[in-house]
Amino acid sequence: MLAFKPFDFREEIILENERVLLRPLMLSDRSLLAHYVNEEPDLWQYSLAAITNTKDLDKYIQAAIEARENKTSYAFIVFDKQLNDYVGCTRFYDMQIAFETTQIGYTWYSKKCWGTKLNENCKFLLLQFAFDQIGFERVEFRADNTNKRSIAAMQKIGCTVEGVLRNHLPMPNGKRRDSIVLSIVKEDWNASLKQALAAKLKT
Repeated sequence: MLAFKPFDFREEIILENERVLLRPLMLSDRSLLAHYVNEEPDLWQYSLAAITNTKDLDKYIQAAIEARENKTSYAFIVFDKQLNDYVGCTRFYDMQIAFETTQIGYTWYSKKCWGTKLNENCKFLLLQFAFDQIGFERVEFRADNTNKRSIAAMQKIGCTVEGVLRNHLPMPNGKRRDSIVLSIVKEDWNASLKQALAAKLKT
């Protein structure tokens, strides 16, 4: 059984397959992502951070980088090889190294990638790294309980629904959201989910 490997937040982690490349998010990536703020503003409909202009995006990226420096998060920019374009972001966050657990989230992709298996490819690379290279015991996912598209995407990769945290987090509009909690644990991944997700990527 894989022993847990200490996570090195200084490492420049590159995760890649034939479809997608994930590399560390940098401040300079603002220029690669800024056009989505005006072109696809509803990408952040369910976001806990209000992103309505490029200054908001700057703050979003800066906060992600600071979280990496504080050793609680590790954010990636997503490059779609099929489209030859940078199309979004995702990250490990709330990384509880002492307890060998992490969450995957803060994920968004341009609509041109929806329904193209980009998400499945990204999640496979992230989960493979988390379980097979680092040795995390548990990977958790959370979403706004009204975000049915995101919930369906998480269930599609094999996540188990654990429950709903009511009135969990404040939204930019002043309301509070209910957060659905899903997870994949190491036993699930090793038993069948890794093979099942890998097979989906080939079809």
